[in-house]
Amino acid sequence: MAILRLLLELFLLGSAWKPLSCLDLLMTTDICPQIPDNGSAPLIVNVHVFVSNVFDVDILQYTVSSSMLLKMSWFDPKLSWHENTYPRNFITLSSDLLWTPDLTIQEALWVDWREQSPRARISREGFVELYAALTTRTNCDFELLRFPSDKSDCSISFYAFSNTAEELRFHPHAVNEIVSVKREYTVRGLKAQVPHQQLVPCFQVTLSLENTAVKTTMALVVPGVAVLLADVCGSLLPLKATERISYKVTLLLSYLVFHSSLVQALPSSSSCSPLLISYFTLLLILLSLSTMETVLMYGLLARGNFSPKISPNPAPRQEGLDTTNAGPRYEEPQRTTEEQRKTWVEAMDHIFLLTYVAIIGCSQIIFVIVWVWWECKSDPPPAKNIPHGGKPKI
Repeated sequence: MAILRLLLELFLLGSAWKPLSCLDLLMTTDICPQIPDNGSAPLIVNVHVFVSNVFDVDILQYTVSSSMLLKMSWFDPKLSWHENTYPRNFITLSSDLLWTPDLTIQEALWVDWREQSPRARISREGFVELYAALTTRTNCDFELLRFPSDKSDCSISFYAFSNTAEELRFHPHAVNEIVSVKREYTVRGLKAQVPHQQLVPCFQVTLSLENTAVKTTMALVVPGVAVLLADVCGSLLPLKATERISYKVTLLLSYLVFHSSLVQALPSSSSCSPLLISYFTLLLILLSLSTMETVLMYGLLARGNFSPKISPNPAPRQEGLDTTNAGPRYEEPQRTTEEQRKTWVEAMDHIFLLTYVAIIGCSQIIFVIVWVWWECKSDPPPAKNIPHGGKPKI
């Protein structure tokens, strides 16, 4: 009985110091860093993703930067110990001494892990908790059709390439901890999921971003509408006034500068470009037509056939008449013809103004209808176009 009791105490003592014995063997063997054995089932790793900040949303580069904290937990029975021999409830060890999921972000341009070797917390039962904070800049396919009131879903995919789907499985959960809304893009939704039919263990975090920039809307839409109204008001100036042409040309040149700045401020896309580009291009065409109409009508008035014609007086001179101011006189029929032609040009200008206002009104209504109802389906990514892409055949 004494021998059995001694053997039992030695067994309990050895079990209580499993973490320390594993650390002793770490320098000479490769057993401890291996993924914990869960039998025939894959190891379940619970992941809580705490998104704390989303900043530097760059629509020109199609990138978004975010800060988050990963809380990963799993069960490793080899790291458990008994309370009788070791009274502590948990210990902390460096993650370099344990097996941890080796995560890689697929969409990342760069990743900055706050700690290269964070410490893991191990409970007496063998549950491991690991916290990893990171800041990353990832690519995002923004849906900018209705910019600046656009909504987009940005995905951040975490892959564990060092393991297989039969060995490891993630159970992700997303938590929104963003408290500041004083920014252009805000997070309206956050979810975590495991993509289907993946060759390696992975999970995906999706950020639902919404543009709330009232400043951008005021800076883009209001100037365009104001220039259009100013052009309509300029058409009310008399056609014979030279200030009308200079007013129209100045307005057109100013809008050209605004249009050039707008095109540079919006991203270029192979499909589903922002509707504002088409809208402001339409305004540019309308302003150009209005300016050309003013120049054309003014040129018709300035032509020689609309200027007073001079003809000699065929009547013979009579004695007693004052000839000091004798000179050419306007013929009454020609004066009537000239006035009729001027009235005709002014009538054409008035008809164009009414037509121009009607076209502007219809274009605004059509644009609102297109903005509300039109849907644009983006082109599929090249990876889905067989045979140049697709899932690898392994």
